[in-house]
Amino acid sequence: MKAKTKSVTSFKIGDKVVYPMHGVGVIESIEKKVVLGKKNEFYIISIINSGMKVMIPVENANAVGLRSIISKRSVNKVLEQLKKKDTTTEEDWKLRYQNNVEKVKSGSIYEVAEVARDLYRRGKIKELSIMERKLYESAYQLIVHEIALAKEIDVAEAGNLVSEVLSSSV
Repeated sequence: MKAKTKSVTSFKIGDKVVYPMHGVGVIESIEKKVVLGKKNEFYIISIINSGMKVMIPVENANAVGLRSIISKRSVNKVLEQLKKKDTTTEEDWKLRYQNNVEKVKSGSIYEVAEVARDLYRRGKIKELSIMERKLYESAYQLIVHEIALAKEIDVAEAGNLVSEVLSSSV
């Protein structure tokens, strides 16, 4: 039996990263700490939109989906994803919600954009449940903050850009 080799993405202090479901952040430090009797190295990340500080074991970074923010060039692909017309959404709201949560958890900005787009459109037709509204808001904020960092613009400007694209594609 072959042992699985897992690639570990390494980040350095000051890197801008995305932590799925939590948001965009900056690696403030990399520290060695003893947790549950085991010494590990941890990324200490400050999440920009919430001000929350998270500590992620370096060896678990890939498993939790920690990734670098998208490039400036990739922003247009995200905006294109928000414009796409061909959306198929589950009618059962519980299944739809679960599928959307999985997409957001995936860490893929394109899947997060898909969730924001689909929930935005659905919300224009029919009122979203409280949980779906929260998920939409979370997906929207993830996209806005990542685009703001990628394009080096402020969050309000990125929010206007995303809102404009969403509202023009309905």
